[in-house]
Order: sequence, then structure tokens, then C-alpha cells
Amino acid sequence: MKEIHSGLGGLLLGLKAADEVDLCTPVQYNAYTVFFIPAGTGTYHADFGVFNFKGSVLLFSTPLQMIYMEECGFLNCKMLQFHGDFYCIEFHREEVSCNGLLFNNIYVDPVVVLSDKEAGLFDLILTELNNELNEAAPSEITLRAYLQLFLAKSSAIKIKAIAENEDKPEKDEQMDRFRKLLDENFLTLHKPSDYAELLAMTPDNFTKRSTRYFKKTPSQLIQERLILEAKKQLHLTRKSIKEIAWNLKFQDEFYFSRVFKKFTKVSPQAFRDKTGISIVADRSKY
Repeated sequence: MKEIHSGLGGLLLGLKAADEVDLCTPVQYNAYTVFFIPAGTGTYHADFGVFNFKGSVLLFSTPLQMIYMEECGFLNCKMLQFHGDFYCIEFHREEVSCNGLLFNNIYVDPVVVLSDKEAGLFDLILTELNNELNEAAPSEITLRAYLQLFLAKSSAIKIKAIAENEDKPEKDEQMDRFRKLLDENFLTLHKPSDYAELLAMTPDNFTKRSTRYFKKTPSQLIQERLILEAKKQLHLTRKSIKEIAWNLKFQDEFYFSRVFKKFTKVSPQAFRDKTGISIVADRSKY
């Protein structure tokens, strides 16, 4: 694996050919991770989401998500990783539009399907990035430029696919309304039955349609939405764990820590230590 590290030894940027151990063993990386798969099939697990893929694809994961693959039938895979200290996706939101789309999005598949031409382009970008990593003194400016191009192209392809309804060919207005209701009420409404009632749906029908549309149950989405907000505040602000617990309406920081660790396998403080505090924290909107 070609890598560059921080002064403390942490991974800042890395690129490698992924083997079966990398792909099939459940793992939580501290870095943002992207798998480039030129051809093949498989099933990608990211936390509680399960996503089938086929053909040329990119698969994305956010730091400390539990990820692995199974039923894989492809010949090769390249794994690109970067830490927020090397490239802050929130700071570069306008340039790449990947935060909340490719990463930190509980509603959209973390999968970008590529045409043969697009797959060729990503292969070229990774080849150039690898060549720079092989230099005696790699240029971080050049590496960031290749990474930004990679992410910007990924976002553009994903946005186009969503606009053309390629990700979800069967439109479901009730599920789109559920998404809106969840974003508005995730701090106060924590039961699937709360949302089923607001949508005038039976619990069984609600669960089936959510699972078909989002590939996740309502319970999973409700939990993920709360944890996503916790992750944002841990990474994008300098608020204390106690303040974040209060903001998220937990009875105290200890209960918040138990719930967070149950979902992520790490404590809120460990999550903050591993992912770092973003450079945008001092101008955070939270």
C-alpha cells in the first residue's frame, strides 16, 4: 500500500490493491474509504445497510462505519483512503459536494455505478495518484488535486443518477415524505409507529416500503439519523460530549455514550479522537 502519514503516524492518504481479507472481514477504518471495482458482483454491507452491486462501481464508506463484502465475484479492487485531516470534505463542500451525498448520507446507496468510459477515467486518476505517491517526495498539493477530482467526478455522476431516478426507479412519495418527517423530528420521535401514524400507514406496510425504497427498515433509519447527527457534532464542533448529549436530548452524557457505542462500537470520545475535529469547527453552524 502506498501511504502518507501524519507526524503522529496516522494514515492521511493511502491507495492499495484490496485483497479478500480487506474486503470480506468486517472492519472500521478511521479514514474515508472508497472501493473502485472495475467489474464484478457482490454485496456490500455498511453498518446496517445491505447493497448489491454489479459492473463497474465505486463503493463509499464514512469513518468508523462497520463495512465488509460478501458473495464477491470480481477480479480486482483498489481501495482509496483519506483522513479528514488531509482533505476536509466539509471545508471543500462547494467544490466536490460529496458530504451528505457520497458520505454521511443514510438515505442514498453508497454506490456509484460507472459506464466503461467513466471507469476508465477513475482508473486513470488512481494511476496518476499512485504515480505521485511513488515519488521520493510526493506533493500533497498534487495528491489533494487528484483526490478532489476523484470525489467531484463521483458526486457529479451520483447527482445525475439521482436526478434521472436511476437509483430509485420506483418513486414512492410516502417514503420521500417519511424522509422529510424524520429529518424534522428525529430528536423527538423515536418509534416507527410514530411515523407510520403520521403517514397514515399500517406498520407492516410502512416497514416493507421503507425496506424496498431505502434498503433499510424504519427502525434502522431512525437510529442512524440520530447517530449521524451525533457524528456531525463530534466532528464539526468543539462542543463537549455533555453539550452534544444535551443537544440530542439524551438524559445525560453517560446514556448518550452507551447508545452511541452500541451503534458505532466506539465511544463518542474515541470517535472524536480517531476522526479528529474538522477545520470548520470554529465556524460551525451548530
